[in-house]
Amino acid sequence: MNKNYDSLKLENQLCFPLYACSKELVRRYQPLLQKLDLTYTQYIVMMVMWEQKEINVKSLGEKLFLDSGTLTPVLKKLETKGYINRSRSKEDERNLNICIAEKGIALRDKALEVPIEISKCVNLAPEEVIAMHKGLYKILDYFKSEE
Repeated sequence: MNKNYDSLKLENQLCFPLYACSKELVRRYQPLLQKLDLTYTQYIVMMVMWEQKEINVKSLGEKLFLDSGTLTPVLKKLETKGYINRSRSKEDERNLNICIAEKGIALRDKALEVPIEISKCVNLAPEEVIAMHKGLYKILDYFKSEE
């Protein structure tokens, strides 16, 4: 094959192994999250909530790289389950604040096994995980800086 087209080979793409790994990892999360009655997107929202306790939707979306159209149904479902509470900001009613509920705090203990089980299926040494994590966040930070 002509060398001019090497950049178009699937094996030379950074995006493809990232996409495929992400898809496979999320698939492995499903049975673990099913026990918690959470989808992957609900799980990452809850991880932010366990850390932050309270956050507005805009900041949550920026942190998770999700738009409000994606977040809104996820947050409604989490509120229905009793894990979070949504309320309008008193300072600016255009802003929607999210606060973790007691039931959401209690869910954290049940979620402790999830990262342990996921770490078993990646087949990487701890230093490889750290290096990959740093590299991926370097890319994400670059994308954020472009906005």
